[in-house]
Amino acid sequence: MTKETKPPLDSRIGKDSPFDFGQRYLENEKDVFNHNAWDHVEWGEEQINQAKEMIAKQYDHPVKEFDKNLYNSNPAKYWDIFYKHNRENFFKDRKWLQIEFPSLYRVTAKEYQEPTTILEIGCGAGNTFFPILNQNENKNLKIFGCDYSKVAVDLVKSNEAFPENHTKGVAYSSVWDLANPEGKLPEDLEPNSVDIVIMVFVFLALHPNQWKQAVDNLSKVLKPGGEILFRDYGRYDLAQVRFKKGRLLDDNFYIRGDGTRVYFFTEEELEQIFVTDGPFKKEKIATDRRLLVNRKKQLKMYRNWLQAVFKG
Repeated sequence: MTKETKPPLDSRIGKDSPFDFGQRYLENEKDVFNHNAWDHVEWGEEQINQAKEMIAKQYDHPVKEFDKNLYNSNPAKYWDIFYKHNRENFFKDRKWLQIEFPSLYRVTAKEYQEPTTILEIGCGAGNTFFPILNQNENKNLKIFGCDYSKVAVDLVKSNEAFPENHTKGVAYSSVWDLANPEGKLPEDLEPNSVDIVIMVFVFLALHPNQWKQAVDNLSKVLKPGGEILFRDYGRYDLAQVRFKKGRLLDDNFYIRGDGTRVYFFTEEELEQIFVTDGPFKKEKIATDRRLLVNRKKQLKMYRNWLQAVFKG
């Protein structure tokens, strides 16, 4: 089905199959410039080698040790600056989450009135938090939005859609560091009380030496049988390949121009972090590969995201 004939997003919630990542397949290379994007494009050896060559050049000019320590010492500071400059309009509302993660649709549906607690980690300005709250029809929903940027949390709390006793559920928001070494839980959240944890483009901001602590903290908030819904950048994504000199902090770990950090994962790494070395079970890990096309310039741009569901 082409982009022009695809039904509206809201009409597909609860109907589309999760982890399908779109249905436009490139079956003939001659058609590549007929559309702006193609789904499920497998990378050939040539594309992988090109990506590796470009990344190898980044090692010639890594971030200087002084700057590396500066960026790693207080990462929340750079997210505060980011949200001061960008506020709530930088990211689009993520209404697609209820398609890719059907459990979000199920627990917020009218026919589901069980007490349910959702925790979004890295809530930012609320681009996931508010769409879920506004579409919710479960009167027994509690939703927590946490971020280690105080500016982001202030944006959520100042939003007119945020009254704590919301007509569509109870909302909370607080400053919380997922990888805090003390193992503190978010404000007002009881241990092992969360049914669903949402982490969308969040884990990427952690230094690899923080992964274990973050997973330990997740295990303290999630109920037995609860779910972690995960999405992040995959290895060799266009964003990684495009980094220039002076941006490489560590293997596959970079500093952006605004001072925020980003890591690019593989499926194997995620399984190692959350399952092999962690306490969770793998429900699903998949790669969302897309080929974006600039038809005017005849350019091909390969995107690569990882999506996963882990269970407590």
